[in-house]
Amino acid sequence: MDDKLFLIAIGGTGMRCLESFVHLCAAGLFDNRTIDILTLDTDQNNGNKGRVEDLINLYNRVKTNDSATPGGQPRSNTFFSAKLNLYKFFTDYSDSKRRTLVTLAQTPNLTEEQRADNQDLSDLLFDRDTVQQFHLDHGYRAQTHLGSMLMYHGIIEAALSWKRGGKDVKPQEKELVEFLQLISKHQAQARVFVFGSVFGGTGASSIPVIPLAFSEALKVINGKELNLNQVLFGSTLLTDYFNFNAATSQQLQGDKVVAQSTNFAINSQAALSFYEKDQTVRSTYKRMYHIGFPSELKINYSEGQPASKVLTGGHEQKNPCHLAELMCAVAAYDFFEVPRPELAKVGVAEYVFRTVEVDDHGVMRLTGNSFVGDKNHAGEIFENKLGAFLSLAHMILSKFHGADETQCGMINLLNYFSEMKFEDYSNLSDEQCREIDEYFKEFAYKFVRNTVVFGWIYQIYKSVGNAQFIFAPEAFRSNPQELADIDPGTIFLDEYHHWDKDFGVSSASERRFSRFMKMVKSDSSNPTEQQAQTLKEAFLAHMYNALTQAQHFDFA
Repeated sequence: MDDKLFLIAIGGTGMRCLESFVHLCAAGLFDNRTIDILTLDTDQNNGNKGRVEDLINLYNRVKTNDSATPGGQPRSNTFFSAKLNLYKFFTDYSDSKRRTLVTLAQTPNLTEEQRADNQDLSDLLFDRDTVQQFHLDHGYRAQTHLGSMLMYHGIIEAALSWKRGGKDVKPQEKELVEFLQLISKHQAQARVFVFGSVFGGTGASSIPVIPLAFSEALKVINGKELNLNQVLFGSTLLTDYFNFNAATSQQLQGDKVVAQSTNFAINSQAALSFYEKDQTVRSTYKRMYHIGFPSELKINYSEGQPASKVLTGGHEQKNPCHLAELMCAVAAYDFFEVPRPELAKVGVAEYVFRTVEVDDHGVMRLTGNSFVGDKNHAGEIFENKLGAFLSLAHMILSKFHGADETQCGMINLLNYFSEMKFEDYSNLSDEQCREIDEYFKEFAYKFVRNTVVFGWIYQIYKSVGNAQFIFAPEAFRSNPQELADIDPGTIFLDEYHHWDKDFGVSSASERRFSRFMKMVKSDSSNPTEQQAQTLKEAFLAHMYNALTQAQHFDFA
């Protein structure tokens, strides 16, 4: 029996790691798997949180429009092969009586002496004028000593609220309980992977307490703790990989506490030292993936933001995605692929990492093996799936104009198929076509008022700096004029994976696409029952098969 897979994304960085994970699922990396996902934050309005939750909902609409089976079914060797189930929980600090530590600590029915004792204890642990006063609804702002206590408390509080029942139970509390009950039901086969950073606030606060908090919450819910010897927990240990400008004294006066990126390196060191020594962390996690990034390649997220303001959270916090987050997503892939007996025998948390090849000039060379290793052709499979998805994105968005705000590339592509006497997918609805267009815009790019807005893979490419990244630089053209002429058949650095050309006098790009269309119309690219049951699934599987053939990947 396959293990039951669970994923938890915590804080803004965790949400962006999840974003990379979802795009890998769309490219087909998690074949035939159902993955239950929990987004966990203090900031219900965080822009990165909203963006990835919207992406998962879009993923599920692309996978199926059948309301009877939301999110569709797991498939193999196709795009959008994994089934994703989304659950959302946030610790609610929106009420003025819960917004700061001071107000949270004001338990009713205490004597004055008890209140004084509480304040003395708070003053011993937390600075009165700053840490006790800042608004908690934008996260824990690198105050991990406070955040761990409050996140643990928030999870237990949600379980108690659900247990009491009644109309006061909040939707996010119900979703958390449903997620926890699934883990409890499948604990003998459960793997739980946690996305979060160790240098910031919410993720760094939550990673150490998640297993025990879940266990204690289930004790409240079901009267029985989680068997932490059965459930396999893994996590990222993502150290600092970006920076931002320092907050002004005026902002500090208003916000009380604002994270400082100049402290991220020492925060990372302190967290890693803690995890290495803490017995609870060492005994409840099986694997912890230590992921870092060269300091000279760090991106400044303050670029494009008002110079006088550091974003602490909210709708505006929509930081671009980064290579380090993609590395976290493939860490989850590794954790989910390790044989259960190998993980089950781990007594004390293992720390693992993967090095990246560097050439004689100090330039990183990122291949499929850099991400997922070379066992059983894993690196080649990774390159094929991501490359096929990027090629299809360029076909729909550029060749058939889907990036344009006024057009639908999928409709244009199907019209072209009809002209070529290929009618297999003519009954796809306009709504289905637009959903596929919309997903590829999130994955790659779109045009807004004749300007290219970069999606996920373009943001990843920008973050690698001068490193080589599987694909040729020409695959990431960045203005509408250049994209109009892009050749989806030549995106790989390795020319062996370029599409073959027909003979003729037309351009090389047109001759490549002509050969590709012959593959599409060939019986050899027809989808199998394992790949597809619906017309939309059949289209996606058909494109996957034809593109894999065109790219010359042989995994035999």
